[in-house]
Amino acid sequence: MLMSVIEPELASSVYGELAGARVLITGLTASGGVDVARAFAEHKARLIVQTPDLSTELVELTAHLSEVACEVRLFDEPIENQESAIRLAQKSATAFGGFDVVINFITAQKAPISGDYDDLADYVSQTLLPATLVTRVAANRMRLMHTEGSILNVVSMPPPAGRREAGVATLVRATLSDLTRREAQAWADAGIRVNAIGPRSADGMGHCLASEPEIAALALYLASRKGRQLSGQVFDAENASLHC
Repeated sequence: MLMSVIEPELASSVYGELAGARVLITGLTASGGVDVARAFAEHKARLIVQTPDLSTELVELTAHLSEVACEVRLFDEPIENQESAIRLAQKSATAFGGFDVVINFITAQKAPISGDYDDLADYVSQTLLPATLVTRVAANRMRLMHTEGSILNVVSMPPPAGRREAGVATLVRATLSDLTRREAQAWADAGIRVNAIGPRSADGMGHCLASEPEIAALALYLASRKGRQLSGQVFDAENASLHC
């Protein structure tokens, strides 16, 4: 329902206010987040990019982004715990004096084939942990620096191969929804917005994001003035996969 309302705003929109915006993108890989990084670079944002996989493709992408964006910084330190999330936030704040937009890409590993509920709960927790840490550290930084910013967590999963994997995707989606709602409420008084994109639940209906260009368009919208009324929302991605 919500996507059908804002969808007309997403088509070929340009947001001049994003020029010079300080944008932190974490979890960027050659197969996830490239279009989002390019979109903000084309809006002349200042990019801080963290990648867990400094491949040749990522080096080439960074070189391209540097030619288009206002400025680009690259970090390849993994985010594994609260200390590493704090270090990244500190480096980012030092580089650009803070940030206005944070986008975390989370690629879920294949769900365990067998196991009890505790195993699944641990899988979901470990999947969402890096983004949760960065969200809280980044939001705290924004509040300390009086920045009314936007945080977007993007979770991708392999397309479910059966009923059990579809159920796991639904569990990840439900946990992400609860997390997003709680974080949005926690930081609302500081003007910080928290939204997410996640795997579509089995009973999901309505418009679904079907490609990375659509995700990039939504990320720009949420970071712009037009998206300032949206927080605590989780948008669906087609087939529980964002790598199209």
